[in-house]
Amino acid sequence: MPQRRSADQSPSLDEGNMSVREAGRKGGKTTRARYGAEFFQEIGAKGGRTVSERYSNEHFREIGRKGGRRVAELIARAKGMDEGAGTQSSE
Repeated sequence: MPQRRSADQSPSLDEGNMSVREAGRKGGKTTRARYGAEFFQEIGAKGGRTVSERYSNEHFREIGRKGGRRVAELIARAKGMDEGAGTQSSE
């Protein structure tokens, strides 16, 4: 009798199944081969225009501020880790 897997277990490679990541990569490569890289540029630009029409400038300013704060936090954390590493003695 075949062994049952729970939903969170991924299938083994020998079963012939591919992961979602692998399927997406394969589909992207097939689409690029069929339509060319310019296709992705065009749909990206179209999506960008749609988003900019849907949201106000204030929305983009706010997400820019949030991103800037997050980057500043990460830089501060990294500097703190560097300073902490420099004060440890080697034994």
